[in-house]
Amino acid sequence: MSEANISTHTGGGVDRGPIASVSEACAPEAVVPPPPVAAAMLSHSFLSRIFSFPAMLGAFLVGGVFVVGRNFVVDPDLWWHIKTGQSILSTHHWPTTDPYSFTAAGQPWIAYEWFGDVLLALANRLGGVRGLDASLILLGGAIMLSLYYYATLRSGNSKAGFACAATLLLLASPSFTLRPQMMGYFFLIITLIALERFRQGQTRAVWFLPPVFVVWVNTHGSFVIGLGALLVYWVTGLLDVRWSGIETHRWTPRERIQMAFVFLLCLVVLPLTPYGSQVAVYPFDMALAQPVNVASILEWQPMPFNLLGGKIFLGLLLLTFFLQAALRLTWRLEELALFLFGVMMACLHVRFLLLFVPFFAPVFAAILARWLPPYERAKDRFVLNALLMAVMLGAMLRYFPTAADLQKVVAKQFPVQALEYLRQHSVAGPMLNSYGFGGYLVYSGRTVFIDGRADVYERAGVLSDYMHISLLKPGALAVLNGYGVRSCLLARDEPLTVVLAASQDWTRVYRDDVSEVFVRR
Repeated sequence: MSEANISTHTGGGVDRGPIASVSEACAPEAVVPPPPVAAAMLSHSFLSRIFSFPAMLGAFLVGGVFVVGRNFVVDPDLWWHIKTGQSILSTHHWPTTDPYSFTAAGQPWIAYEWFGDVLLALANRLGGVRGLDASLILLGGAIMLSLYYYATLRSGNSKAGFACAATLLLLASPSFTLRPQMMGYFFLIITLIALERFRQGQTRAVWFLPPVFVVWVNTHGSFVIGLGALLVYWVTGLLDVRWSGIETHRWTPRERIQMAFVFLLCLVVLPLTPYGSQVAVYPFDMALAQPVNVASILEWQPMPFNLLGGKIFLGLLLLTFFLQAALRLTWRLEELALFLFGVMMACLHVRFLLLFVPFFAPVFAAILARWLPPYERAKDRFVLNALLMAVMLGAMLRYFPTAADLQKVVAKQFPVQALEYLRQHSVAGPMLNSYGFGGYLVYSGRTVFIDGRADVYERAGVLSDYMHISLLKPGALAVLNGYGVRSCLLARDEPLTVVLAASQDWTRVYRDDVSEVFVRR
């Protein structure tokens, strides 16, 4: 089926009949050749799919992810995730209390992202920093390819799907830091793909969602968003709406029962974790019982519209509203609900920009399909596509960073040299450390004051005390003294370093471009 035969208008009035589900290059041959010719034709068809123009566009997306990923922007939480995964692999036990700090030692804590932690630990074991960077690129590539697939599936136009995914890569790439949440967003897009295929009549697509949720709940708390999307599709399918540019299609009785059954199965499998149902309820604990974490940590802050990502986000929203006014677009009710939810969450918390991306993609791709011509297989140049893909693959292999280059990147962000100093010199503890250094110190085997596991520190009261100290609120040094701190490993030139450098009670014993070490006199 060519793209000319696929409805690509932006409304929910897409025909519920058979629709090409992915790259148009995958369309089967209309005539079955005689048996001797069939094998050759099958081989030719297989190669033409691999080296088709839509496949080449997907390779370009992976190349874009490579350009971003080779810089290896490391989130501070990566290190304690690796350490937790290493502990699980070596002991075959899942932690139930905090094992890494002296401030919250013994406090209840569970590794609610344990499966993602194990995967990160395996990547580190197999390839070191190069293995971690390769994992970042592969995971980012999987996210963008699945987004491209989803946008193409929705719009019926691979060029529109690529243009949509390439644009949204600008928004998504700053969030490509190697953490279990990236795996969660990949599972979210997979879920949306299954729901879209189901909406297009491929009812078997949703049966694999319960196994996905078994893995997802053990990997990241964003499984709650996936359940919400599934519920939205099911509920809106109970209605038959045609009102002011919004429309839905009512499920058939069989589809309605199937969706309800799949949703219940996804709920039933959630307790299949080492901690039972505790992992399943953690997202609600995060939302309702951790106010200091949400108010203090940068990724939970509102969308920064003064930065480039915020401006691109705002520009896409304004463009959508302008096109709505000019073209009187028709919205499917489920897509409108998810789009508005994604906008709201991204505005409230910048970390949810990755949530906005897949909820906006089908709407944006359907709009772009109005102006981009469909792919025509007869005009494809498979040899040229193969050549371009080979060049991109060769460039990625050639310019993949060395271990030494990646170690230099790590040393520019974390106290690598300061830790070497501490290994060679006796520095009294307990030691206060900067929040962003905590994960690396945990990974290095040192006991910390605080790290990125803000949930356990908030419950212990440590997070609020740390914020009191780091923000130099009245009585900050008294709070510091209350923990019996004898030394401090701090980020260079943060406010507390200025105070300690001027204090008669503290001496700076080490300083480099990243960190400073102080000891109490």
